[in-house]
Order: sequence, then structure tokens, then C-alpha cells
Amino acid sequence: MDIKDQVLDTMKKAGMPLNAGKISELSGIDRKEVDKAMKVLKKEDAIVSPKHCFWEPK
Repeated sequence: MDIKDQVLDTMKKAGMPLNAGKISELSGIDRKEVDKAMKVLKKEDAIVSPKHCFWEPK
């Protein structure tokens, strides 16, 4: 499983919107890697932001 999939899986398991710091904390992935993965997920329209700086799967 690549980092992008791990980030998405962490978001799905949480069941609530998360910011990058919390995703990093829950998944154990470095914050910079989480930010890179989230940038790709945003471009792919796989995640949405229900409130400022928090994201959840679409």
C-alpha cells in the first residue's frame, strides 16, 4: 500500500474530518509525506474539506 492509500485509509477509519497533523499522528507517516499525499488526493478529487484545514474522503 502506498502512502496515498495509507492516508486515505486512515481518514476512512477515523470517521471524521482530520487535519494533516492528526493523519500523521494516527498513521505514523511523516507529516511532509502526508502533505504530499493529500495534495495528490485533492487533485484527484478523492477528498473534500467540510471545514477549514480538515479533510475527509469523498
